[in-house]
Amino acid sequence: MSIPLLAAQQIGRTIEGRWIWHRLDFELMAGDRLAVVGPSGVGKSLLLRSIAGLDPLQAGQIIFKGQPLSKLAMPQYRAQVIYLHQRPALMEGTVEFNLQQVYRLAIHQQKTYCQKDILQSLAPLKRDRHFLHRQVEDLSGGEAQIAALLRVLQLAPQVLLLDEPTASMDETSAQQVELLIHLWQQADPTRAYLWTSHNANQLQRVTDRQIALRRAGY
Repeated sequence: MSIPLLAAQQIGRTIEGRWIWHRLDFELMAGDRLAVVGPSGVGKSLLLRSIAGLDPLQAGQIIFKGQPLSKLAMPQYRAQVIYLHQRPALMEGTVEFNLQQVYRLAIHQQKTYCQKDILQSLAPLKRDRHFLHRQVEDLSGGEAQIAALLRVLQLAPQVLLLDEPTASMDETSAQQVELLIHLWQQADPTRAYLWTSHNANQLQRVTDRQIALRRAGY
């Protein structure tokens, strides 16, 4: 039997002493395309952030490639399991400047920025090198999401945690991003992702199965 790429075992999260979700179990296998669904306020973003090690759990544990998260070095883990926020934080400067800055982090210093690879990623988005020269403050919300996605994909993560990654885009741009993520996964079939979206049609296109969250106690 294959070992799950990532697994949640009886995990739970509280806010102000109240369980948001509790005793949650799931497995993410290599190649999986997993939707996280549920009503607003049920903690979908919180789940992705907890998987990424950005928010604490009050119960249970996350397992990555057979190892508990508590035993893994967080920089190495976060280099492989990356959370993409729906409202990304970008630095002042150009898009390309933002893409380059990630390589200043110690965990990525053995990697090198490659403009050629970025231009290949821009092709499915119907954009060219001029996008790289755009100032961040001039980007629309959807363009900022694209810049943040490029910043993540260039690092070749194993797992993407996609939190409404096209929420600020029109339908055409959203489907272009869907294609780019599909190509990222095709490049290495062991890659997998979790995806949250309020767009049910999108989730039908981009995922094969789902985790349905509900409020603890219901």
